[in-house]
Amino acid sequence: MPGPRPRIAGQQARPSEFADTVRLSRYIGLCYGPAGVGKTLSAHSYARWPEQRPLLEMPHALADWFHAGANRPDWHTVLYTPLINTPPGRALTDLTGLTNRHAMVRARDIDDPKRETNLHGASLYTELVIIDESERLTTRALEQVRDFYDRSSLGLILIGMPGIEKRLARYPQLYSRIGFVHHYRTLAADELTTVLTTAFAHLGLDIPDATTTEAIAAINRTTAGNFRLVTRLLEQAERVMKLNDGVDRITAEVIDAARDALVIGIS
Repeated sequence: MPGPRPRIAGQQARPSEFADTVRLSRYIGLCYGPAGVGKTLSAHSYARWPEQRPLLEMPHALADWFHAGANRPDWHTVLYTPLINTPPGRALTDLTGLTNRHAMVRARDIDDPKRETNLHGASLYTELVIIDESERLTTRALEQVRDFYDRSSLGLILIGMPGIEKRLARYPQLYSRIGFVHHYRTLAADELTTVLTTAFAHLGLDIPDATTTEAIAAINRTTAGNFRLVTRLLEQAERVMKLNDGVDRITAEVIDAARDALVIGIS
């Protein structure tokens, strides 16, 4: 499902458009928003991380992939999620390790000139690094990330919770390099309708009739447009329908039953 459309400079833009701009401009981008609005999901989708991660983080998977002689993909982005209070040396090691393994996957042959690294050891194949949960980085680790960015010809996106933009503003050397700010918000009513219409179609349900419209309104009231809660609520709704033979559409009653089954996250 598509993520929300954060506001950039007063205009609506999709997360992928924002990431493309940062990647091509080689700027630092800052994304922030409350929990559950789709920040991590958007990053995983853009970086195609479910496909990349086994190869870049698991050496045996990378070895098997090479042995199989798989075709080289056109991936251009890597995703990094630091540990809590990651020290600066670990951040640098992790980032260079990811980009170097990324080069191994991308390079067509051993003589490929783009296998070479730049001044800071980053692969020339890597065009964008996305750092999720960036509030986990200590002050010194953030400074290390800035130095990594300065010495590397790539774009950088920092993703975090609301308040990270105020924290970064205290470090002018880093903050002055931020070219774009991307504020993730909860789904607006029309966006929620689009997401739910797609979801209902995926489930093979009728869309949209008067009953479905009532269900959408019930979902909006229950989740307030929080993408994560919408996903969890739909999963529970599908379960309720399976437990009640003969129910072939999502109704307001189904949503109420699904809501009662969700103990965490909805009040």
